[in-house]
Amino acid sequence: MRILYHHRVASRDGQYVHIARLVAALRAAGAEVEVVGPPVEQAPVGEAPPLFARARRWLPRPLFELGELAWGVGAALQLVRAARARPPDVIYERYGLHGIGGRLAARLLGVPLVLEVNSPLARERARFGGLALPWLARLSERWIWRGADRLVVVSRVLARMVAASGIPPSRIVVMPNGVDLERFAHLPPLDEAKRRLGLAGRTVLGFAGFVRPWHGLERVVELLARELPPEVVLLVVGDGPARTGLEAAAERLGVAARVRFAGTVAHEALPAWLAAFDVALQPAAVPWASPLKLVEYMAAGRCILAVDRPNIRELLRHGESGWLAPPDGFGPALRTLLADPALRRRLGDGARAEVARRGDRRAPRGSGGRGSPGCGGTALCRGPAWLGARLQHPRCGGGGGARRARSSSTKASTRRALAAQVRPRRATSARAPSPSRRRSAGSARRVRSAGPNPS
Repeated sequence: MRILYHHRVASRDGQYVHIARLVAALRAAGAEVEVVGPPVEQAPVGEAPPLFARARRWLPRPLFELGELAWGVGAALQLVRAARARPPDVIYERYGLHGIGGRLAARLLGVPLVLEVNSPLARERARFGGLALPWLARLSERWIWRGADRLVVVSRVLARMVAASGIPPSRIVVMPNGVDLERFAHLPPLDEAKRRLGLAGRTVLGFAGFVRPWHGLERVVELLARELPPEVVLLVVGDGPARTGLEAAAERLGVAARVRFAGTVAHEALPAWLAAFDVALQPAAVPWASPLKLVEYMAAGRCILAVDRPNIRELLRHGESGWLAPPDGFGPALRTLLADPALRRRLGDGARAEVARRGDRRAPRGSGGRGSPGCGGTALCRGPAWLGARLQHPRCGGGGGARRARSSSTKASTRRALAAQVRPRRATSARAPSPSRRRSAGSARRVRSAGPNPS
C-alpha cells in the first residue's frame, strides 16, 4: 500500500506531533508513506515560519485568504509530481482551510482521497481568527469535504457537523485521537516527579499543550488568587499566544510565584512532566475537538478535571475516568478534588484503565480486536494503527506488503479495488441532499464509528 500523505501544517505544535505519530504508525502497519507538505521538522517550535508569519501580518486579509486557495493549486501540482515517480494507492490529507490540493490531485490521478478533519475550520477561523471572506471559506470547505471519498473526523459532534453540510453519513468515520501507552508505562511516582521539578510539597494543577485564549486558563489563575490555598500552584507545560496575558494576569493578581510556565518541552519528555500533576486540567474546549492532551492525561493516570461538553463526554466518564464540571462550576469542582486525595487517585486509576480498556495500539492486525472485523486494532488508543490496518488489510480493499512485487496491471487492479471500497457510488453522492432530506435522514444517528462508543 502506497500512501501520499499531504498536509500544510507549518509549525511544530500538537498538529506536528499528530502528523509524525500518524505517519509512523502507518509505516509500522506496512504502508509506504510519502509525505508532501512543509518541512515541519525545520519549523520553529509552536510558531509559523517567518515567511508565513510575515505574509499573514502584512498582506491584506482578503489577499491572504485568496493566496491560501492559490497555494492549494500548487499543492495539487506537488502531489501529481510525487505520484508520477511512484503512483499512490490513496491520498491521505489533513484538512486545511482552502486546501483544495488533495481533491484536485486525487481526481487528476484517479485515486481515492481520505480526508482527516480535526475541526470545521471555516467556523473556527471566523470565530477565533477572523475571516475577511467567510462566504468563500464556507464554499471551499464544503467543496473539499464533498470531494473526499472518506472523511475521518475526531468526534461524533464533528461528524454531525460534517453530515449537516451534505456529506452522506456512509462516508464519515469517527476516530478519536489516540495515544501510545508505552510512552507512559514507566512514570515516576507523584512525589518523586514533583521533587525532580522543584515542586516538592506543592499541590500541582497542570495543563499541557499549546496555550490559546480559548483554553480558559485565566479562570484557573483567578481561582489561585481568590479561592485556593497557598500550596496550590499552576504548572503550564507548553507555550502559545495566551501566555503573555496569563503572566500579566498572575502578576496583577499577586500569584506570579504560584504560576510556572515550563515553555515548550520535547514531546518525548512530556510524560515526566505529566507525572507531577495532582489534577490535570481542561478548563475549556471548542465543542467539536478530541483534545490530544486528554488522552495523554489518561495514559499518565492523572486525575482529570474537564469542562462538561458533549465532545468531552466522548472521552471521559464523569466520576469514573474524570471529573466533569460546567463552566460556572469549575471552581467548586476543583475544590472538591483538592480536598479528596483518595478520589483523585481513584479517578487517575480509572482514566488509565479506561484508555487501556479501549485498546492497546499494538494489537496485531487480524487479531479480532476492537476494530473493523478482520482488521485488528484498537479503539481510543488505536487511531493511527487502525487506519493503517483499514487501508492495507485484504478484507478492506488493500493488499499489504506484497505490493512491491506486483506488476503494473495488478497495481492498477488494486487501486480499483481500493477505490471501490473507499469511494461511494457517485449516483448517490454526486449531489448534496436538500435540507429537508438531511433533516429526515437522521444523519447524526447513522454516522459510522471506527470502533466502540468512546463515551
